[in-house]
Amino acid sequence: MISRPDLAKIIAERTLHMTDQDDVVQAVAAYLLDEGRSEDVSSLMRDVARVRAEHGLVEATVVSAYELDNGAMQEVKGALKAEYPNGKSFVINKRIDPSLVGGLRIEMAGEELDLSVRAKLNTLKRLTAARSI
Repeated sequence: MISRPDLAKIIAERTLHMTDQDDVVQAVAAYLLDEGRSEDVSSLMRDVARVRAEHGLVEATVVSAYELDNGAMQEVKGALKAEYPNGKSFVINKRIDPSLVGGLRIEMAGEELDLSVRAKLNTLKRLTAARSI
């Protein structure tokens, strides 16, 4: 059996031409189902995204409470370019999650930047609870 890191490297290299995250997930899921390793899909996808980033294909999902305009998306892309100066191609997927209230969250392989209103409210709640003890 191929180890997960080795499998991630193989998949990443064979899918570098694919920019639609759903297509990559489907290809990986089909392989894992065939091999009886479907429980590995989440961790394997993180590994695949990391290897693809090492090859210059940086992928991120921006989660927001509302649809983001082009200006906001350009700011996200600019931040990713600053964080990954060796990136050759940037794929930014969008997802709406009304529970965030406002702001946004950027999800990447093994990383997350949470700038949502919900996260700030949760931090305030924790700090307030800690003071009352």
